[in-house]
Amino acid sequence: MPNDHAERTMLVGLVSGGIPRHVVDEHLDELERLVDTAGGVVVERLVQERRRPDAATVIGSGLVSRLSELCAAADIRTVVFDEDLTGSQVRNLERSLPKNVKVVDRAAVILDIFAQRARTREAQTQVELAQLNYLLPRLTRRWQHLSRQAGGIGTRGVGETQLEIDRRLIQRRISQLKEKLEVIERDRRLRRQRRDQLPNITLAGYTNAGKSSLFTRLTRARVLAEDRLFATLDPRARRVSLGDDVVAVMTDTVGFIRKLPHHLMAPFRSTLEEAADAELVLHVVDAAHPNWQEHLQVGDEVLDDLGVQRDRILVVLNKIDLLEPRAQIAVPLGRIGIAVSAATGSGLEGLRELARHTLLAAPDVAFLRVPLAQPEAIERAVKLPHQLARRFDDRSLEMAMRVDGRRLTEAGLGDFLVSGWGADDSDGGR
Repeated sequence: MPNDHAERTMLVGLVSGGIPRHVVDEHLDELERLVDTAGGVVVERLVQERRRPDAATVIGSGLVSRLSELCAAADIRTVVFDEDLTGSQVRNLERSLPKNVKVVDRAAVILDIFAQRARTREAQTQVELAQLNYLLPRLTRRWQHLSRQAGGIGTRGVGETQLEIDRRLIQRRISQLKEKLEVIERDRRLRRQRRDQLPNITLAGYTNAGKSSLFTRLTRARVLAEDRLFATLDPRARRVSLGDDVVAVMTDTVGFIRKLPHHLMAPFRSTLEEAADAELVLHVVDAAHPNWQEHLQVGDEVLDDLGVQRDRILVVLNKIDLLEPRAQIAVPLGRIGIAVSAATGSGLEGLRELARHTLLAAPDVAFLRVPLAQPEAIERAVKLPHQLARRFDDRSLEMAMRVDGRRLTEAGLGDFLVSGWGADDSDGGR
């Protein structure tokens, strides 16, 4: 049921630059979900076709008049553009609309959601930094009435306008927040080092792809998993069993989204760098979404920007329970992955097996089998860093780790190398 108290909103899209109309409509569908997540309700849509955006108002003066009429007739309180707006464009539009109507763009809606969802000190700091980066070039809108000091007695000699003062204060606050995030990131690195005995698996992907649901299923953690965009801002880490005695730390991260300015995601880079440092990234995609391939591409671009190698990425096509019975979905050619349903559990055992195999098959992984009859060698082995897995049987200790052979030789363990996890080479080496 619609919320009678929700903010009545109109969406505005632009067809230009050769973009097909159906693509613009799909983007507006996503924008409507963003508005709903932010607490608004969309009551009207307006789409303009132009060769190029109008420099002053994006949509041109003729359609601005039509927009004003619709706002008055439908009691619209907010107009959301699917395009990035400059400060002057917002000011020009608001001058032409009824006085109680505000104009925002997609990025502003996303930032509003971020502000609502941030819970931890890190997320709140990241959100404030993103908001100030967004606000800084738009200060002319906020301070237009104070942008020039009046002349006359008592006003001469004023060194700065209110706009300049405000800009300087915001820049100072941005510097403070960056320093604060550096401290938080140092704490994060220390926590990461403390858990470095286990491999890290990071969940990444487009917002609302089902990452939190998958995280809950695999780790059995009690976390929020809801059908809303950006349900997760705060990264979470839990242990996950991959079977065959292989255990990892799984981390959930903030979702990606199209058409989000890079500088707004920059404050969240330290969070996303969990993926850059992870031994394995599960790129989760909503397979039931009609634009899942575009979502995969958006995620790939972000992961490429973070420097994540493709051979460390598994594509996880989620929500297959929502597909039509005869629908067929396949991992794109040249990619390694699997289709699953976090809701029903279908395919999750296969995902664990694939993740385990990928971790253990990495070229920098070494395997040891040390007889229990050699306690000094056992003691040296368990002190080695970067362990992926460790288990005992009645005769020996078996270990898998990311370590080069030279370090094993220096530790006097070179003779205990074997060819793989579960192998029991007769010559004790490989």
